[in-house]
Amino acid sequence: MKARGTRKKLVGVVVGHRTDKTAVVSVSRLKRHGVYQKYLTTRKNYVAHDPKNLCQVGDKVRMVESRPISKTKRWQVQDILEKGRAELVLAEAGEGVESQS
Repeated sequence: MKARGTRKKLVGVVVGHRTDKTAVVSVSRLKRHGVYQKYLTTRKNYVAHDPKNLCQVGDKVRMVESRPISKTKRWQVQDILEKGRAELVLAEAGEGVESQS
């Protein structure tokens, strides 16, 4: 059996998860301007396969390159590195309301 080549891996933040088993991940990179030598932040959105629907908006995830799963999906979510801040804030606010009543 032949060994596969190394797959590309990217780290990004989930910006959408409306469709089933799919997450839209935004990846930011620093790019240097050719003339002015200033660093610019470029962003690109990738559509990634999330088979267990674990991703939420704001989560930092690692993606790995895969075979084409659909017309736009070429990446799979490998693991969630950290949960989103918005989710943690909402959870804390919910706990405070329960303890007051």
